[in-house]
Amino acid sequence: MKTLLIKYKSVIKFILTFLLVYAALSFCYKLYLDASKDSNYYPDYITHVVAKQTETVLNSVGYASKILPHPEEPSMKLIVRDKYLARVIEGCNSVSVIILFISFVIAFSGKRKTTVLFLLVGGIVIYLANLFRIVILSIGLYHYPWRSEILHSVVFPAIIYGMVFLLWMLWVNKFSNIGKNNG
Repeated sequence: MKTLLIKYKSVIKFILTFLLVYAALSFCYKLYLDASKDSNYYPDYITHVVAKQTETVLNSVGYASKILPHPEEPSMKLIVRDKYLARVIEGCNSVSVIILFISFVIAFSGKRKTTVLFLLVGGIVIYLANLFRIVILSIGLYHYPWRSEILHSVVFPAIIYGMVFLLWMLWVNKFSNIGKNNG
């Protein structure tokens, strides 16, 4: 058993670090969501901002849109050209994906400054990719409502998780201690 632990020390360290960081950040996010129930922003500040930014981008590309609080559930209704298209829910704000990204990068540590910079840039890239994913999804739903299932459950998760995967590969191969040791 001791031989296995020594042999797979780096794998065990990665898994434990990933799980600890993921659990800690997820717990903090849960506290944030619980605290958001009493805020002026509905359903929570980050989701509210993502919904409003989606509205702004859609309006700027010629799709008259508005965001309204959903009266029956914690979400924002997205209306494009007077047509109710979708709900922007907490899961649409990219925070859970960013938590996953951060956990992986920290588990594959690199130099502290490089890690912090990569986490900031990567988080912004994921946030922006998610925002444009919602905008493109909205335009797709407007023009092709019969394709909503494939757009929402296949194409657009592939965009956000594809972006995360590319960032992870960049991190592992160029910036992490593992990538530098193998390069």
